[in-house]
Amino acid sequence: MAAKCDICGKEVMFGNHVSHAHNRTRRKWKPNLIKTVAIIDGKKKRVKVCSKCYKKLRKAI
Repeated sequence: MAAKCDICGKEVMFGNHVSHAHNRTRRKWKPNLIKTVAIIDGKKKRVKVCSKCYKKLRKAI
């Protein structure tokens, strides 16, 4: 299952976790995805959207 927003395309970001001793280990930041039903082209469709897009969808209704 891909961690990607179906509307804006926000994906997983990679980087380093840096400790106080400046040790670096790889880590990732995942988007806050919400499974919801949206009306796309006049039809109901199940989509995975990030929280920012979810707020926009709820406001549009």
